[in-house]
Amino acid sequence: MTPGPTLDIPLIVARGDEPQPPSDSPITGTVAIETHGCKLNQADSAVLARQFVQAGCRLVDRTTDADIIVVNTCTVTATADSKARQALRAARRANPDAILVAAGCYPQRAADELRRMPEVSLVVGNSEKATLADLAIAALSRRGNPRTHPSGAPTTAGILRRSRAMLKIQEGCDQVCAYCIVPRVRGRERSIPPDALVSAVRQHVAGGFKEVALTGTQLGTYGFEIDGVDLTGLLSRILNDSEIPRLRVSSLQAHEITPALLDLWQDPRLCPHFHVPLQSGCDATLRAMRRRYDSGQFRAAVHQIRECVPHASITTDIIVGFPGESDTAHAESLAFASEMEFADIHVFPYSQRPGTTAHHLPDQVNPDVKRERVAEMNSMADAAFANYRNANLGLERPVLWETARPNAEGDLLRWSGLTDNYVRVHTLTEQDLSNRITDARLVEIDGKSVLSNVPT
Repeated sequence: MTPGPTLDIPLIVARGDEPQPPSDSPITGTVAIETHGCKLNQADSAVLARQFVQAGCRLVDRTTDADIIVVNTCTVTATADSKARQALRAARRANPDAILVAAGCYPQRAADELRRMPEVSLVVGNSEKATLADLAIAALSRRGNPRTHPSGAPTTAGILRRSRAMLKIQEGCDQVCAYCIVPRVRGRERSIPPDALVSAVRQHVAGGFKEVALTGTQLGTYGFEIDGVDLTGLLSRILNDSEIPRLRVSSLQAHEITPALLDLWQDPRLCPHFHVPLQSGCDATLRAMRRRYDSGQFRAAVHQIRECVPHASITTDIIVGFPGESDTAHAESLAFASEMEFADIHVFPYSQRPGTTAHHLPDQVNPDVKRERVAEMNSMADAAFANYRNANLGLERPVLWETARPNAEGDLLRWSGLTDNYVRVHTLTEQDLSNRITDARLVEIDGKSVLSNVPT
């Protein structure tokens, strides 16, 4: 297996304190940031938002109000590329005068493709993301007619008003799976030192965040290049050296789950939610994908989680229609995924990515067959999603309440939040639950959400 390429991609780290524009100068421009893809992109967008504010800009939610629009893109599939192009064109239609920035993974992979789009003002890949705010502000200045904004205008964009903070602990991947473009757009694995991360968590707590989600491309190998550092040690340090109410780990590989790691979940602040990518339940397909586990190892990891962490939710990703996947292989994957009883499944049709090994493999699956298999896997996933939520009815779980909107009658607020085990919950009440963690009993399925009692 060849290692991923060495890319000069800086690790940009979010500070947890709320940024403020310089007090002695007027706001120089407004910025809207649209984020596509993974939680790692969400963490990067939060960093960009703070950089813009610290440079004197004001964040806004609507693209029509923005002098600068950043679309932080994903490129993991052809569909992600298409969504990015659609978003860029829509932003330009909504705001013909803005500086429009195509940022992130798509430009890291195919910058020239985006430069050919007449709508786009700047193309900034991951290798330049640390300087994106400076580049965009310079472009706005060169345009010569920025809007004027009053001094001290508040930062109002929702990207910095969330109850949950995304904190990047590492970036890059050395595993180079056959289908995956991520090593080419995120580079080799690099870890952020634990002292900086503990400090960032403390700052998030001071800033009012009730949950921090640790993100990265390959969390399980965190710290491999730093003497005496690993993920288990980092989690222990954060729990011991901060007062964060909830800590969430965004993703782990099956072969990275160990008894020592799971022992940490005895601390109730660690959220009992494990995202463990499967990709296929067929061993032959897993070997062709160059995954580092087989179905037996994956099954053992799932059983270990459920034995050590009661009521844990286990979610996953599955790729359907990988080159050479036969009807038998698909049936094996479907049966195995059903056996695992996942709480949720993200189903992806295999997408050819130039620059990956699988792009050149023979026996590409017919698109019509692929669509049929995706439909079958999604049907099973929908049943698993419903079964897990039904299994939680009657339980009392801590919920972090995030957003609210008036109900149809206008006399109550419909609050939405997440349980520690990643179930979306809502309740109707007159109370202000904003950014509070309360116990709530889950009483009734309501679409893809679960209705709870009114917290007291």
